[in-house]
Amino acid sequence: MHVTRLAEARTVLTDTRYVPAPVPQDGREGTLAWLRGQVSRFSTGDTHARRRRAVVERLAAIDPAGLRSAARAMTVERGGTWRGVPAQVLGAALGVKDTTAVPAAASGYLTGEAGPEADAAVAALLDQADLPAVTLLLQAHAATEGLIENALTHVTWDSGRPSAQRLSAAPRSARTGIDVEALLHETLRHDPPLKATRRLDTRTGDEVTIDLVAANRDPDVFPDPDRFDPTRGPAPHVTFGHGVRPCPAPGHALALAAGVLEGLL
Repeated sequence: MHVTRLAEARTVLTDTRYVPAPVPQDGREGTLAWLRGQVSRFSTGDTHARRRRAVVERLAAIDPAGLRSAARAMTVERGGTWRGVPAQVLGAALGVKDTTAVPAAASGYLTGEAGPEADAAVAALLDQADLPAVTLLLQAHAATEGLIENALTHVTWDSGRPSAQRLSAAPRSARTGIDVEALLHETLRHDPPLKATRRLDTRTGDEVTIDLVAANRDPDVFPDPDRFDPTRGPAPHVTFGHGVRPCPAPGHALALAAGVLEGLL
């Protein structure tokens, strides 16, 4: 089944009979395959709830405003070289000093496509941090950087300076004319970093694909849905999930992305 409407997507994401496809549980300890078998993202039932709780507890001690400020400062300090900033800032908040292994470890996190490099990266991270912290770094890396990258496609540049030309209807900040939060909220709806998510119907065994792009542009919910319009404000998208398994850290992800964009713009 291919889900393209927002209401249907929410129904599937709320129904406990739809679960992530099971991942192998026989990976050698410390490898990417092993890690995927231990995290909340690919778990169900009580196991999922327990693992998710551990992640949420770690996040509760981290102030999103502090992440935003640190991401902005680091982006400025690096002269706009922003890749790796979200993981490094979040890593520092989690007590992980060296996050250089995050991209290699994250490369196969969602797909399960692993190799020696990914396994070595996972091992390097586990030497520094516990499983909830590593989980947060891997989940935040691709999604947060993808959000920033997509947001930047809606900013034009004039002689090396950001321009609000394509955001002219948005509320304007005094310094650049670009409302970073409005930019991010509409990017989440219009250009989600993850394009689809899949569930397994435990009753029938069928796979269900939720097309996040289509659901977030449902014409029954969003006027002129294909137009990028930051004046919409926060919209009822499903980019951060919904129902049983919502993203545990939307505020932290937005704070990291906003900080980087503020440093760039």
